[in-house]
Amino acid sequence: MRLRCLAAGLLIASSIAGAQTTTHNPPAILIKGGQLVDGTGSSPRKADLLIENGIITKIAATFDATEMGNTMTIDATGKVVAPGFIDTHAHGDPRDEAAAFENFLAQGVTTICLGQDGSSVRVAEMEKWMRSIDENPTGPNIVLFVGQGTIRDESGTKLSENPTPEQLTTMRNLSEQAMKMGCFGMTTGLEYQPGLFAKAEELRMVAEPVGAHGGLVMSHLRTEDDDQLFAAMRELFDQGRAAKVPVHVSHLKSVYGKGAPRAEEILAFMDKARANGDRITADVYPYEASFTGLAILFPAWALPPNKYDEVVATKRDELAQYLRNRITKRNGPAATLFGTGGDAGKTLEQVAKETGKPFEDVLIEKGPDGGSAAYFIMDEALRQRLMADPHVNICSDGSPTMRHPRGYGSFAKVIREQVTDRKTMTLEQAVHKMSGLAAETIGLTAQKRGELKEGWAADVVIFDPPKVKDTATFENPKQLAEGFDIVIINGQITRQDGKMAGKLNGRMLRKR
Repeated sequence: MRLRCLAAGLLIASSIAGAQTTTHNPPAILIKGGQLVDGTGSSPRKADLLIENGIITKIAATFDATEMGNTMTIDATGKVVAPGFIDTHAHGDPRDEAAAFENFLAQGVTTICLGQDGSSVRVAEMEKWMRSIDENPTGPNIVLFVGQGTIRDESGTKLSENPTPEQLTTMRNLSEQAMKMGCFGMTTGLEYQPGLFAKAEELRMVAEPVGAHGGLVMSHLRTEDDDQLFAAMRELFDQGRAAKVPVHVSHLKSVYGKGAPRAEEILAFMDKARANGDRITADVYPYEASFTGLAILFPAWALPPNKYDEVVATKRDELAQYLRNRITKRNGPAATLFGTGGDAGKTLEQVAKETGKPFEDVLIEKGPDGGSAAYFIMDEALRQRLMADPHVNICSDGSPTMRHPRGYGSFAKVIREQVTDRKTMTLEQAVHKMSGLAAETIGLTAQKRGELKEGWAADVVIFDPPKVKDTATFENPKQLAEGFDIVIINGQITRQDGKMAGKLNGRMLRKR
């Protein structure tokens, strides 16, 4: 990859960063000779692309740069030029030390969606939080969803199974406020507290303002277990229909489900709902293991508002039997890999052997608040078929700190695995799932993001597909992806040649 200023044909990596941090009028960027994969799913085409003031101003078969003034040229010959990828399900706090979110940038991700699984910044603090991003830009752009669980806590409902009429009204008002401040929608985490206490009327009321403002409801379903999956999906579809809002299944999977035929049944179930008028999409991350807190393993009667110590004292044998059965069903103790605490990097089976205890006793001693783990509970053939569906985009469900490779490798893995190695997707299909489709799903196409078009925002990645590689593993999950030569966000180079290029250029994006 050669970066050369028209005034001097030199590589100027260091001066690029300096220009970005010292000038209010960054140079125009001309990307020449690349293969444009524009995010729409259309076939690649050779074209030049001009960026001025954060906007793609011209796309042409060729472009004469000699007439231009302050312009930087990127020679993309032999490379692909694509829209920056959009992660529809990500985690992290851009106000902390991970503000650069380099783990995402290294995968070609230029926009991430936060506020997932029903948990977000509180509505009372949201305007200040958004303003802090305006004042202190991040690596990628930030899209925020408000969490239904957060609203539940903020309304005072918390773990109550029966909100009062006043609490329901408060939740609805909080949802309305969040949408007016620029959230793109709401997320639910119905498998987690406090979301698991929410019933149909509450879910309808909090979602109605989302629909009225043209937003989206994303849901971590009430359960992802195969035998209850359709009921959980139906609950989400019912919410969308009642609240007149499109719905989105977060990290679509089927725990215990096996084989591509089962995936076909799941996709047919969603297609039937669409045929009846429901607006339904989903995302998938390209790994066979999930990652979440240990509470996912425990029965509801061992979780708050019940007191865990009392449960252990009075029902230990019953709890042990429950955990023994659940872990056995979830592919056994070798399929649970601890990701936090002193046992991080060890499986439940290893810890049980090391301590000389039954694995259920290890879990009882850790308790539902005892950390997080990766769970190898997904069938590969089923996952592959779900990922191929035209209504399903790619996400990571990862963060800078999570001990799971998905936060560092998801988007690179799709290109390496699906496009280069297995050839189960064309490059244009993969890019569409990671840019244009994701943008359409969450409402970013209305803001002219997610595709390479004249007049659209200049979030651009340049790469050579065979060189793209996910290096993160379950043993070493925090290793940056390789192969994305240049990442441009809002018209400025943010990362190049495996390094950050200086100033962070990500913005707080608000729904209009």
